[in-house]
Amino acid sequence: MKLKFMTATFVLSAGICMGQTMVLPDMAAGPTAEPKKPISFDLSAIDKTADPCVDFYKYACGNWLVKNPVPSDQVRWGRFNELGERNSYLLYAELKAAADAPKTPLQKKYGDYFAACMNEDLAEKLGSKPVEPVMARIAALSDKKQLPALVAELQTKYGVGVLYGLGVQQDQKDSTKQIVGTNQGGLTLPDRSYYLAEDARSETLRQQYVEHVTKMFVLLGEPQEKAAAEAKDVMAVETALAKGSMDRVDLRDPAKRYHLMTLADLQALSPGYDWKTYLAGIQIGPFQTLNVATPDYFKAMNAELDAASVSAIKSYLRWHALRSAAPALSKTFVEEDFHFFSATLQGQKVETPRWKRCTKATDGALGEAVGQDWVKQYFPPDAKANMEKLVAALEKALGQDIQQLPWMSDATKVEAKAKLDSIRDKIGYPENWRDYSALTVKRDDYLGNLQRNSDFERKRNFAKLGKPVDEKEWSMTPPTVNAYYSPSENDINFPAGILQPPFFDNSKDPAVNFGGIGAVIGHEMTHGFDDEGSKYDGKGNVRPWFTAEDRAKFDERTACEAKEYDGFQVAEGQNLNGKLTLGENTADNGGLRIAFQALQMTLAQQGAAAEPGYVDGKRDGYTAQQRFFIAWGQLWCQNQTEQNARVLAKTDTHSSGEWRAKGTVQNFDEFGKAFGCKVGQPMMPEKSCRVW
Repeated sequence: MKLKFMTATFVLSAGICMGQTMVLPDMAAGPTAEPKKPISFDLSAIDKTADPCVDFYKYACGNWLVKNPVPSDQVRWGRFNELGERNSYLLYAELKAAADAPKTPLQKKYGDYFAACMNEDLAEKLGSKPVEPVMARIAALSDKKQLPALVAELQTKYGVGVLYGLGVQQDQKDSTKQIVGTNQGGLTLPDRSYYLAEDARSETLRQQYVEHVTKMFVLLGEPQEKAAAEAKDVMAVETALAKGSMDRVDLRDPAKRYHLMTLADLQALSPGYDWKTYLAGIQIGPFQTLNVATPDYFKAMNAELDAASVSAIKSYLRWHALRSAAPALSKTFVEEDFHFFSATLQGQKVETPRWKRCTKATDGALGEAVGQDWVKQYFPPDAKANMEKLVAALEKALGQDIQQLPWMSDATKVEAKAKLDSIRDKIGYPENWRDYSALTVKRDDYLGNLQRNSDFERKRNFAKLGKPVDEKEWSMTPPTVNAYYSPSENDINFPAGILQPPFFDNSKDPAVNFGGIGAVIGHEMTHGFDDEGSKYDGKGNVRPWFTAEDRAKFDERTACEAKEYDGFQVAEGQNLNGKLTLGENTADNGGLRIAFQALQMTLAQQGAAAEPGYVDGKRDGYTAQQRFFIAWGQLWCQNQTEQNARVLAKTDTHSSGEWRAKGTVQNFDEFGKAFGCKVGQPMMPEKSCRVW
């Protein structure tokens, strides 16, 4: 449950001699200029020709939208991207310095990882050679009985995800336990609907996908005719897997993704696939039961593996090995990969610069190594202290909101308050940094680094089996511009990367900060009480803590939101999916209310006279309440390509920026009061939806 913008989860030793390092090749160019620092409450972004009561998004963001078209190397551009771009630049500078002249063993490790990624000259020299070992291994498959062992090897040694995912997770019925879980997987296109939808747009995309796979196989050295046949096999196998996959809306329901079984039960679902051989190959510890999240998928997988030829299965495996390796291969592979997945599918005009791709890749692989140095420079202690105060204010406001809910019984309120009191707050960065000593990084082997990192993370995950849950662990890196709530751990997490303008600025008045980071905090807290999070108790266990009557009232209110957001269009003929986005929409709506309530309490405590910069109740021509809502609206200023809007409408649990701003305020009468709207205007409808 992440706040993420429009978009789940899964070294050389400390005493090593540093030796000499080589400077990055000149052709791997870095940024040409430092991105400007975002600002909170941007007066220049406001379009005063628009009526906030008619179109608040245009009012808050109109001028920003005109001045900020989508950059050619992006598919969307918003306030999250502005800050993310700056964080990426600062992170690049850190990585470049570590690659050229590391000062510590840890810097040498992430510097070497970055340098290997940036070495275009070596990538061109090697061509497709780095992927030859895995292709040779797949070519050796001669019998389907050998498949489980091969899948294990692909997932462990080569970091290639095929058919399904398996790892260690918290038991949702007993959050103190960590158990094995397995889930559907094995698709390449963004969603199962891309394989199954019968509209002309989807049919065209499928044809373009087959053409892309064909081209990639040709680049690998296959004759055109053979490559085309292999591509058709890939599409056939993936289509069969898509038909057996659970859709994204159903996957949001904890009950539908929890089926505790024995290994014998799993084997019965897929009798043609030897699970014992696979498990021996991945070297996971012993277990008695596991959660099979999507049983019907494994039935479908078994049927497809039984029906498909060995040749077709090998084509499918070869494709996934090639697709996963493409970013680490020569330019022709990188360009063709970009052409389909970014240009065709998302509408991106030019490839993202290599320095950005390598910065992101290094942060993803060694984020808590890089993050240790990053937070020392960009997240001072007072920033963390100020965030703690804001979180406390929001928790108090949510507590009051729970007590004032007219539809909730006293019995459920007691449970809700107990859950709220149990939420753990994690701010900035982990208390305990991850140990990367077991990860080997080589400066001249980027694909190998990717594979070894995948194996490192797999072993780190497998080591959790049967052990107590580490409540201090993070699943986002410190520079990340994002935040999340974990229902199984009942904690809210705010990386240092997001605790900057436009989200948080200690020089601004409380109205702006409560409308920015305050609403973000409220959003994450509300996730604990949305349609999915509300099924978990304060200890992270799925159990019915609502009374039956209250659950019925809750479902009625969330149904109102789902229907409302179903009506919001993001592209011609493409609306949001209100059920897919329900959790995030509930969190947006609840978070905004809670943050506004916290602001009102803060203003009442300090008095209007104590507000810095206010004259006659206004600052920059706006009341505190108006500044609050404008700060909120401006978080979601965003332009995006039409293709990206369509992809995200089918795959993302978050609504688009426009509807995150407008959908919330039209459900909150305090907005209408702040701007003097009349009942019946678009932003102050006669009927609105409210859960929290």
